[in-house]
Amino acid sequence: MANIFIIHGSYGYPEENWFPWLKEELTKLGHEVYVPKFPTPEGQELEIWLDIFKKYLPLLDSDAILIGHSCGAAFILRLLERINIKVKACILVAGPAKPTNNQFDKVHMGFVEKEYDWKNIKKHADKFYVFHAEDDPYVPIEHGEEIAENLHVKLIKIENAGHFNAKTGYTRFEFLLELLKREIL
Repeated sequence: MANIFIIHGSYGYPEENWFPWLKEELTKLGHEVYVPKFPTPEGQELEIWLDIFKKYLPLLDSDAILIGHSCGAAFILRLLERINIKVKACILVAGPAKPTNNQFDKVHMGFVEKEYDWKNIKKHADKFYVFHAEDDPYVPIEHGEEIAENLHVKLIKIENAGHFNAKTGYTRFEFLLELLKREIL
């Protein structure tokens, strides 16, 4: 069974959106699911988040799956730049590819201000999946398109998903669970 990590984004926490539901569903299937709590907005710095995640590094292996929402997706990309482990899959949901030129830049700038090392990132996961919605009010669809293009994968567009959060009805994410069961687990 896989170790699965769900990483929240800016102003987020482990018990919001679809994270508890997905954790419960994957746990029922026999997987170990971790949803770490990272400081945000105070203390939301890449190096602090990386330091907090250090305790989970021994759990990363060729069966591990990383799922990131919003700035959590950017965190996963930065993590993949730094580790020497190849995980099974990374799922990036509504992630920023660069600064978004909105109020969230002040808290996630350290995650997105410099270009990603795409070549190194691609070496550290067998599969990538990128989800985005055209009506995302915080991270424009162009960010999802850029991430998917750089990872050489097809962007998975979900209509009317907004930012894939509870505000847009995302307390469950059935499509993601089915993709996990069908293609990854």
